[in-house]
Amino acid sequence: MLKQRIITALILLAILLPALFYPAPEPFVLIVLVLIAAGAWEWGRLNRCGQPSSLLLALVCLGLCGGSWALGWVNHPLPMFWSVAGLAWVLGGGWLLHRGVAGWSSIPAGVRLTGGILALWLAWLAVAQARVIGINFLLSILVLVWVADIFAYFAGRAFGGRFSRGKLAPSISPGKSWEGVCGGMAGVVILAFAWVWADRSLNVGEASFYTRLSGHGGWFVLIAVLFMAAMSVVGDLVESLIKRSAGVKDSSGLLPGHGGVLDRVDALLPTMPLAMMLVTLGRA
Repeated sequence: MLKQRIITALILLAILLPALFYPAPEPFVLIVLVLIAAGAWEWGRLNRCGQPSSLLLALVCLGLCGGSWALGWVNHPLPMFWSVAGLAWVLGGGWLLHRGVAGWSSIPAGVRLTGGILALWLAWLAVAQARVIGINFLLSILVLVWVADIFAYFAGRAFGGRFSRGKLAPSISPGKSWEGVCGGMAGVVILAFAWVWADRSLNVGEASFYTRLSGHGGWFVLIAVLFMAAMSVVGDLVESLIKRSAGVKDSSGLLPGHGGVLDRVDALLPTMPLAMMLVTLGRA
C-alpha cells in the first residue's frame, strides 16, 4: 500500500507541478477540470447511480466548468457570487453534520446529486480564478489545507483525548479529535504569518492569500485562517459522512493507494470558494 501511495503521488506531482508553474494558467486549469469531472463521476457512484448516470454527471460538471470558462468568469472577481457560495457552504455543511449519517439518505436524490455537482463546479472555478491571480496566491491556499491536515494528524496522535472528553465526530469519523483540530489551527496561524513575512522580506511581487488578507489587519488574517481551517475539517467530515452512508471506505479506486479524487480534494471543496469570498470582501 505504501509503495502504491508513493508511486501515485509521484505521478500526480509530475503532472501537476509543471502545469502549476507553467507561465499561462490554462494547462493547470485544464488538468484540474479533468480531476473535478472524475470527482463528479465518483459522486454519482457514492449516491448509488449506475455507470451511465455517473458518466452523465461528469459530463454535466464538465459543461458547467467549460461554460463558465467560456463566459470569462475565470477572469472576474465575482464578489457577490462567492459570498453566496461561502454562505451556502457554512450553512449547508453545518446542517449536514448536524443531521449526521442517518440524515443523508433522507435527502432527495436529486438534491444530493445537484448539490454535489455545484460544489465541485464551485471548487473548480475558485481554483481557476486563484491560478489566474497567481501561483503564489493559489499555492498559499493549497498549503493551508495541507498544513491543517498534517498538524491535525500529529497533534491528534500526540494529544488526542488528553484534554477533551469526547471525539470530534465519533459517528462520522471516529479518529478525529478536538486536539487534532486545535493543532491544525495552530499550524495554519504559524503558516499565515510566516508567509506574510516571507512575501514582504523577499519582495515577492505576487501577493499570497495571506498578504492580501493582511490589508484588513493582522486580526483579520488570524480570524480568516482559523475559519478556513475549521471549514477544511467540515469538508473532510461531510465526505466521511457520505462515504459512511454509502458503506464504502474510499470514493473510488482511481488513485491507487490514495482512494479517489474526492478523498484528496474533500477539504478543498469548501475552502477554495471561501478563500475567494474572503479576498473579494468589500468589492460587492
